[in-house]
Amino acid sequence: MDPRAAPASAAPAGPSLGARMSALARSPWPVRVVWLALPLVAGPAIAGALADASSPVRWVAGAGAWAGWVVALVAALVPSTVSLTVLRVAAPAALAATVSAVVAGTGPTAGIVSVAAGVVVTLVVLAPETAEVFVDGSSYGDERRLPLRTPAPLLAGPVELAWLAVVAPGVGAVLLAAGQWVAGALVVAAGVPLAVLGARSLHSLARRWLVFVPAGLVVHDALALAEPVLFRRQTIRSLAAAAAGTTAFDLTAGAAGLAVELALTAPVALVPAARRGTPAELTEAEAVFFTPSRPGRVLAEARRRRIR
Repeated sequence: MDPRAAPASAAPAGPSLGARMSALARSPWPVRVVWLALPLVAGPAIAGALADASSPVRWVAGAGAWAGWVVALVAALVPSTVSLTVLRVAAPAALAATVSAVVAGTGPTAGIVSVAAGVVVTLVVLAPETAEVFVDGSSYGDERRLPLRTPAPLLAGPVELAWLAVVAPGVGAVLLAAGQWVAGALVVAAGVPLAVLGARSLHSLARRWLVFVPAGLVVHDALALAEPVLFRRQTIRSLAAAAAGTTAFDLTAGAAGLAVELALTAPVALVPAARRGTPAELTEAEAVFFTPSRPGRVLAEARRRRIR
């Protein structure tokens, strides 16, 4: 063989380990894995905490825990905005259950392990990557949905109260099983309608997103806009990180973090979400800015779709 001959072309290298790990983090599998492992890790502590409880309490608490786990497992297997809302309720509930097990007097080692498992599950479910995967799970056709960041004022109390309203009927059922008839009946009677309102409120937060479509970019956010607005590709002048002190129309709804500004070549009509006691009014804007959960992903998707 001629040593000067060019070597045979090598097979193309596959994705690097970092790329594979990044792709895994942006998939439903982290949620699925931690949720599947939760009963194995936290189950013994919760069972130990219920060991001295009455038989009705054990049955009600156990059946409720397993039912919630199964519902959330189905949600983890089917990414969508509804599934995201279910998981956002179930994961903090699991953490609350592990903390309650520690307070009830389960073993210290089992208690620490179970609380750690609850913390990990909650962090994974609430991670921006999880929101991105599950929000985009409801997309169809040639579109890409990317979530918007939750407004800071809502994180300082309203979101937590809505979550408490959703789980209140379960707490009332345990109180009834424990023979606390008056307290249990009151919690259930008040909790069921409040749970419906709380679930709707939490689900509205999962339905806030940007949508890249062939025609351009849609802002879908009922907290900022009365109706979704399509910014057509041919009217988009630029899409970039918003500068401090920008005079563009504010569509952040009070969300903190790095904002992205969309500048237009011509004014676009939009209807901001009406504030309490004031009617919605049509306005025009030549630039708007909003706060995605992951601004870099938004800008990367814009580049991929050749949006300036």
